[in-house]
Order: sequence, then structure tokens, then C-alpha cells
Amino acid sequence: MKSLNVFSPFTLPNGNQLKNRLVKAAMEENLANHYQLPDGALLQLYSTWAQGGVGLIISGNVMIDHLAMTGPGGLVLEQNTELSPYIELAKHAQQNNCKVWMQINHPGRQVYKKMGGKVLSPSDVALNMGKHSALFTQPKAMDESEIEDVITRFVVTAKKAQEAGFNGVEVHAAHGYLLAQFLSPLTNKRHDHWGGSLENRARLLLKVVEKIRQACGNEFDLAVKLNSADFQRGGFDVDEAQQVVHWLAERYVDLVELSGGSYEAPAMQGRTADNRTLAKEAYFLEFASKIAKVSQVPLMTTGGIRRLKVAEQVIESGVALVGMASALAYTPDLPKQWLDHPQRVGFIPSVSWKDKTLSAIGVMALIKQQLHRVSRGKRPKTSSWAWLALISDQIRLARLTKRYRKHYENEVS
Repeated sequence: MKSLNVFSPFTLPNGNQLKNRLVKAAMEENLANHYQLPDGALLQLYSTWAQGGVGLIISGNVMIDHLAMTGPGGLVLEQNTELSPYIELAKHAQQNNCKVWMQINHPGRQVYKKMGGKVLSPSDVALNMGKHSALFTQPKAMDESEIEDVITRFVVTAKKAQEAGFNGVEVHAAHGYLLAQFLSPLTNKRHDHWGGSLENRARLLLKVVEKIRQACGNEFDLAVKLNSADFQRGGFDVDEAQQVVHWLAERYVDLVELSGGSYEAPAMQGRTADNRTLAKEAYFLEFASKIAKVSQVPLMTTGGIRRLKVAEQVIESGVALVGMASALAYTPDLPKQWLDHPQRVGFIPSVSWKDKTLSAIGVMALIKQQLHRVSRGKRPKTSSWAWLALISDQIRLARLTKRYRKHYENEVS
């Protein structure tokens, strides 16, 4: 049985077409090599997803600054970065008529202390992670030159992605990273033209989008990942998200992906910090469908989707594309399986330890474990122990952090 909605082609506002409406949403793979570049592991992983039937792959977040990293195994693409590994990555991701976008990002204050480097934010508001807060450094409030540098870096990375053959980029302005920090009144306490009103708080994101569009042209796909809400009291919320989506439509963005949360409130894993209840699947559909009713730009939503029935509900609600991440870590060919077995249910891990922060990290460790297995040509395992995956991941991250700091020992402090 073939679904007429999920498996139908979709044409973006710029005229480019996706073969279907199923998207491999971004996950942080931590599979970069010694030089923060993709190599055989990522080529194998992206090739597997492309053959698995999605219409679009959005890469794990690629950093615009090698001194501002979410993790030690992350990818970096800057002005002087060797481009050939990214050319190969794009080619492998474009098999089976699949398109690929590069997600580009700056972590802002969400940088682990052990990484060193730059820890920037609109204001000097530190992460509140309870007893885990010491894992992060007090951020520095950005000055005008640092803001302009970030804008330039986003544009450079987007242009380099285009040169490498990627079909587009997705600007990451969600999950508490730098652009989301500017959007949120909880982290943006500025009194200049970068803070205060929503128009000012959105200025950095809108500048980045405008400059990328100018540099890359209209035929290059341009998307933004945006929180539907921060899910923290007093944070960026759905009404503000709706206004920002309107401003992005005016700047000819091709898609807005709606997600939610941050390190402090990991709603992207179904957990909030303001006691709002999320759906058990398609966490943000309620918010996305509300915005879709008035949006002039196509929307995509992610969050725990593992059943074809729910994917269809997303499309029927007026949302254009269905983003899946965790389910495709465990079943990379789930879209292909749905064509013949529409009742097939993807697997998504859950961890319910008392410590919610450790639970979130445990889930991420389980998912990364499967990504690493697939990158080595192995099948994912649904029977892994969370505590064992967490310990293994922490040992690996410690080794990668040591490698990263040694490589950039003259630049990180």
C-alpha cells in the first residue's frame, strides 16, 4: 500500500522538488575525523539513509567556527577548510534521488567547559542545569564585532556548502544554540538593537538569512530550524515563533522546521521545563499546525515520529514535511519498509532515570551508538543498555576532546 501524502513529491517555493515528504532530520553524529572533516564513516552513514528512502537528508550540525563546538567529534566548515571531503559527503547523500542540506550552527553558550574555545551569548546568562551547571562555562556577552563575525561565518559556511554540491542549508536557530539565545528573552537581556523587542531579538537570525540568500541565490535551498517554543516560563513562545515565521517568509526562506527546547529543557526528547504536556509522537505538531494555518512558508516538524499513521497526520494537519531522526538511527530504511509494510513501527529509545539531565544524555548516547554501528556497516541494536552506552560514549568523548584540544592547543584555553 502506498501512501499518497507522505510519498508524494513536494515542490519548494524556489521550484526545487523533493521526491517525497519524509526527511532525515539532523542528529549530532560526532563522527568527524582528526581535522573535524567527514570521512568514510559519515559517507557510509549518509549513503545508508539515502538508500533507505527519505527524500531529503539534513546533516548533523556543521559548525561555522572551529573554536565554538557543541562537541569534539563535530564537523567544521570555514573559509579555508578543505572542500573535497564535503563534496564526497554530498555525493553519497544524493544517491537514490535524495537531496541533502547542510545544517549550519553556532552553539553560543552551549559549549562544554572541557572543550575550551569561545563561549559567546547575547548576554552573560549562564546555563542553569542544576547540579550539572558546572559542566558549562559562564558565557561572554557579545560585542558588535563578534556579532558581525558570526554573520559573516554563517554566510561563508553556506557558500562553501553550495560549492561542495549540497542542495541547500538549514540555519539552526533552535534548541538553545546561539541564534535561539538571541531570540529568547531568557538569554537575551540586551538593551541595544540586538535585544528587547522581538524585532530586535530576531534581527541576527534575519540578517543571517538575508545575507545567505544574497550570497547563494534563489536556486539554493534555504531553511531555518526554529523553536515552536522554548518550553521554559518566560521564554520564546508559539506566538513569537509565528511572527518570526512570517518574517522568514518575507525573506524567501524555502522551509521552516519547527522543533522546541534546549539543553535546559530538552523538549526535543519530549521533556519540558514549564509543565506543558507534549504528544507522545510528533511532539510539536499542535504548535506547528497552529502556525501552518497562517504561514506563507512550508513547515516541517520533528519529534519522536515512528509510525506512518502519525507521519500522515502531520501532512494532513497542513505541515508540508515530516522530519524523523531517532527512528532512522535504529531503522535507516524505515521509509522504504513503510511502502510494503505500512504498519511497521520504528524504534525510539527512552531512559527514565531520576536525573533528567542524565536521562537526556543517556538517550543521546544510545542513538549515537546506533549511528556509529551503521557508519561501520553494522545493523543497529535495540537491546543496548543505556548506562553502558552512556559510559562508552563518555569515554569516547573524553578521548575526542583530548584530540581536539591537542590539535588546537594554541587557540583553546
